[in-house]
Amino acid sequence: MKFCALLALATFSASAGVIQDVRAAIAKNDFARGEALIHAYRAANGVTPEMLEALSWMGRGELAAKNLDAADKYATETYQLSTGELKRRPLDQEKNLPIALGAAIEVEANVLAERHQRTEAITYLQDQLKAYRATSIGTRIQKNINLLTMEGKAAPALQNVSLPKGKPVLLFFWAHWCGDCKAEAPILAKLNEEFGSKGLAIVAPTQKYGYVQGGQEAPPDVELRYIEKIRQERYSEIITAPAPVSEANFLRYGASTTPTLVLVDRHGIVRLYHPGRMTYEELRPLVEALFKSSAS
Repeated sequence: MKFCALLALATFSASAGVIQDVRAAIAKNDFARGEALIHAYRAANGVTPEMLEALSWMGRGELAAKNLDAADKYATETYQLSTGELKRRPLDQEKNLPIALGAAIEVEANVLAERHQRTEAITYLQDQLKAYRATSIGTRIQKNINLLTMEGKAAPALQNVSLPKGKPVLLFFWAHWCGDCKAEAPILAKLNEEFGSKGLAIVAPTQKYGYVQGGQEAPPDVELRYIEKIRQERYSEIITAPAPVSEANFLRYGASTTPTLVLVDRHGIVRLYHPGRMTYEELRPLVEALFKSSAS
């Protein structure tokens, strides 16, 4: 193999590995090693989207460890370097740069919120949404706005479906490729069996992603048929008719994480906004509370 081919292969391997290696270091709370890995990669390869995603994980790790100053530092550096890259390439040209920039924005907002600067965090996110609404990170930014603002407010209207009036509603945002969504389905089926006769309504929006099984690219009509196939195979106990399909719903509810679970009381007020899976033990008392509050 020629030297240039070997060099290209080595560079690709380093790019593919730096994110995984940094995440492994963070999992062990070894932030010094994570920093060293990024420094070595950057010295050899310069600033790349992969390096920026790895750097964004440092910010996320420090935030999870409640090291707010360090999290702020990494988020700021990731944001500055990522926006610098945008002068040379579109945000969504590949997958790593939007992950890095979206994470930097998310961490910065969470640092503000942890410092009891909630209003500043919301304003910051709203400004970022104006800049990046039309990109792949728009939904992620909206998710973080919703985490700070949605509970206790009227549920946003949905496209292609109406929330049942006068009934508690469990909104289940799912994706045809999502393993966590499939794992959540039996939990929701159990809740539906227990509370459906009392009036609980489950509404399950989804959206198109441009591909079907195995990541094979697919036109909208093919993907819609595939979505319906998955609904019948995996979700028929909780989704009894073709699911409402709308990218606008996912943006409005910030459903960049699937599943996203939202509980709405009979007056149309959001009582839970939760990106990610929940256990039956976590979700059941919150659903039950909707009926206790509805008694008044």
